[in-house]
Amino acid sequence: MLQSPSAAELEQLTKAVAIMTSSEKNAAGDLTDEQIQKIAADAKIDPAILAIFINGYALQAKKTDS
Repeated sequence: MLQSPSAAELEQLTKAVAIMTSSEKNAAGDLTDEQIQKIAADAKIDPAILAIFINGYALQAKKTDS
């Protein structure tokens, strides 16, 4: 079940998205675990929160495409 992020999680996600390149944003659903971990490390955020967000985004995007 997808759920909205808390304020603290949203702040972390905002930091991560701010440093992502255009190509990373455009292909977010195709990012590897290593790429997600690097983005999280560069943004100094919890990698699990970013991974959950990216996976949820990818699932929703695939659902919308169907």
